[in-house]
Amino acid sequence: MTRYALRQIDLISNSLSALVRLRLVRAAFFLASLAASGYAFAFGFEGHEVVALVADSNLTPKARAGVQALLSLEPGATLASISTWADEHKNPTTAAWHYVNLPRWDCAYDAKRDCPGGKCVVSAIQRQTSILKSDAEPAERLVALKYLVHLVGDVHQPLHAGFADDKGGNKYQVHFAKRGTNLHALWDTGLVKSLNETPEALAARLQLSNLGAQSKDFNPALAAEESCQIVNLPGFYPQRRVGQDYANRFTPVAEQRLALAGIRLAELLNRVFR
Repeated sequence: MTRYALRQIDLISNSLSALVRLRLVRAAFFLASLAASGYAFAFGFEGHEVVALVADSNLTPKARAGVQALLSLEPGATLASISTWADEHKNPTTAAWHYVNLPRWDCAYDAKRDCPGGKCVVSAIQRQTSILKSDAEPAERLVALKYLVHLVGDVHQPLHAGFADDKGGNKYQVHFAKRGTNLHALWDTGLVKSLNETPEALAARLQLSNLGAQSKDFNPALAAEESCQIVNLPGFYPQRRVGQDYANRFTPVAEQRLALAGIRLAELLNRVFR
């Protein structure tokens, strides 16, 4: 575990603003209403749209021009609209690009151990960044952009850098709102949805909250280590019946990861197109 990863975890625990705490009160009421209605986690990928919207707001003029030149190949496309493309086009070859498995006893990323053959999110981000920076055909670079917008979000979702033995929480079953789900789905969608905000509203609030202010230059391996450290926090794996106390504690963490992902995606794109 690096000092950088430890510092990021401390910041996650200590930098929650009054605005975020107020938001949790509203989230608690929403969670209670979900329990009454039997809500199930089946809706979409708002989190990725939020990351893209935050990133879009932090692009330099040069990066914005470069991104728009590629997006113009598909009239009407935006960073938000392409943010789930990588999931929609997932196949057996690319499925492993969305996560990395780290050992329960060691969150220090080791490429040889944790990413054999380059089949993990860390290497996938590095490869797609190289393609985006290259003189490849615009259509190929657009595909690289689509992957990056999505995968930078993925590496900030804690369970995308979780443990192989439970498949990043996919095999850890929990019960919420009178329905069965799993921990990975709860983090992918449930905590974000519980805020009951549109992606645009949530992205705007995260911008104002300054939750991503401590971001350093984006390094996918370090982002994966941060995510792994969050998974190792006491209580991250809840009791099988998930209550609002879990949401009260971890929704701010999810918000900070979304904010950091958006800021860091912008940093990456700003470097590529400088």
